[in-house]
Amino acid sequence: MATLNIGILAHVDAGKTSLTERLLFNAGVIGRLGSVDGGDTQTDTLALERRRGITIQSAVAALTTPALDADGLRITLVDTPGHADFIAEVERALRALDGVVLVISAVEGVQAQTRVLMRTIARLGLPALIFANKIDRAGARDSGLMTEIREKLTARAVAVTSAAGIGTASARTVERPAEEIGEFLADADDAFLARYLDDAVSLGEADYRGELARQVAAAQAYPVFFGSAATGAGVEALTSGIRELLPARSLPAGGPLKGTVFKIERGRAGEKIAYARLDSGTLTPYQHVAYFRRGEAGTVRELTARVTSVEGRQAGDIARITGLKDIRIGDRLGAADGLAQDGFFAPPSLDSMVTPRDPARTAALFTALEQLAAADPYISVRRDDATRAISVRLYGEVQKEVIQATLAEEFGIEAEFSLSRTICIERVKRTGSGIQQRQPDEGIFDWATVGLRIEPTAPGTGVSYGLEVEPGALPPSFHAAIEESVRKRLLTGPHGWEVTDCRVTVIQTAFFPPASTAGHFRTIAALALDKAVRRAGTQVCEPVNRFELDIPADSGTRVLPRLIAHRAVPGEPQADPLTWRLTGTIPAGSIAAFEQELRRLTHGEGMLISEFDSYRPC
Repeated sequence: MATLNIGILAHVDAGKTSLTERLLFNAGVIGRLGSVDGGDTQTDTLALERRRGITIQSAVAALTTPALDADGLRITLVDTPGHADFIAEVERALRALDGVVLVISAVEGVQAQTRVLMRTIARLGLPALIFANKIDRAGARDSGLMTEIREKLTARAVAVTSAAGIGTASARTVERPAEEIGEFLADADDAFLARYLDDAVSLGEADYRGELARQVAAAQAYPVFFGSAATGAGVEALTSGIRELLPARSLPAGGPLKGTVFKIERGRAGEKIAYARLDSGTLTPYQHVAYFRRGEAGTVRELTARVTSVEGRQAGDIARITGLKDIRIGDRLGAADGLAQDGFFAPPSLDSMVTPRDPARTAALFTALEQLAAADPYISVRRDDATRAISVRLYGEVQKEVIQATLAEEFGIEAEFSLSRTICIERVKRTGSGIQQRQPDEGIFDWATVGLRIEPTAPGTGVSYGLEVEPGALPPSFHAAIEESVRKRLLTGPHGWEVTDCRVTVIQTAFFPPASTAGHFRTIAALALDKAVRRAGTQVCEPVNRFELDIPADSGTRVLPRLIAHRAVPGEPQADPLTWRLTGTIPAGSIAAFEQELRRLTHGEGMLISEFDSYRPC
């Protein structure tokens, strides 16, 4: 059976959860429509999601019923968050998808997050349909919206339906004849162009639809469907488009098990439930499964466990798995090939200290945060060894509020968060070495010697580690202790930030059997590294984003000075009588404050999008 896993993506409040609800209702999967405002939608299952009216975690729902499955196609929907603070959830969902429906409000049009998502879709080459929602709302647009989509998202967008009575409660959609998009299709393919221009060839509806499906699968065309998730107008045409235009996959059930975990949630008893896209093989209850994980050093670790239950067992399915107690997002089932190296979005850029209102619950707070981090690798939790202070890394203030509420509701821990600060890094300035020696006759019981050299490497290379000593000169456990100590020590540099983009090399070792232990080498390695880092010196670097800013032309003289005041480096404006477009770089820590000013300075009409560029000295 062919499978099709699709994601619903959108800027917050564009209506993607409402669209998911409508698709499930039309398919007969649910008996009545829920609403985001009413807090009773099928996919927003967290109490916090229902209360806030936003999607926080990706939700998975089957869109297959006997009626829809007559042609042997199994469809699974993944509803993703729209708020920028939960962009990591979108990243994880993308790993499991065959295609995407990008939802845009026909009233608000293309918004900042819409452009970020479209860039990512294009970068990955994911096939996508665009659903122009809310045609029943006052202020909805059709031709003006298509112009905006082509200018701000992709020139390869084409309307396959049109809206009649747009902007009224009785708005409906009309399917465009396929031959009307013939010229659009011919622009992207020379072979189809030749057929299109050949008077001896008579192209029919099936030819146009077939070529459109081919171009969609190749990410060369993005069909636009108008409609309303609230009234259901246009949703049937979108459903047909999903089935006909997005590429389903038929994968062989045989072969070795392979799959990637993209989501983890906890059941009512606290058990882990993993969601994985199965690429080959089958998965059955009580099966022993090997799964693989990439560690900080880039090494691959293998673990094994027994599945207790599974829903969705065949290649192409999104499987819901229990029993894998140590499973994490990003783990690869069955084989290590295909382990992700990098994400599609930048890591969190904010850091906040967390303290329980009851100091006696500090240990419980750390345990709870570790459990949350196990289900979300972009929640990075740290505890200072000396002060025992706990910190967590975040994307934004909404995410902080969600974590705070989750700690209270699920773990019974009232916690307070400090003001967020921008996460910086430290880079070493030059090469430095340090040797820490301890001899048995000195009367000190750290019986070990370690010499380390640290040197800068290219930006973005992270931390590498190597040996200039014979590996056999020390027992393997002592080498492991040195590397473990080095990597842990680099998490906190002289200025309090992580030291990265460097190489640490072991240049000297000695041990004194039988007295030496791995613990001695952990202690001595940390002291040797401290010496090397002090001699090398470090430079604090802050994250800098590249940005695009669209503003009304009459607000340019107000916005530009404030942009520069926030330490942005803008390029020459691209100006026309109505709008200015500015590009450049801006410190990540300045973005939130500037966005607040931007709304006031442009009366809400300014649009800023940004993405991580690099770390620069500050």
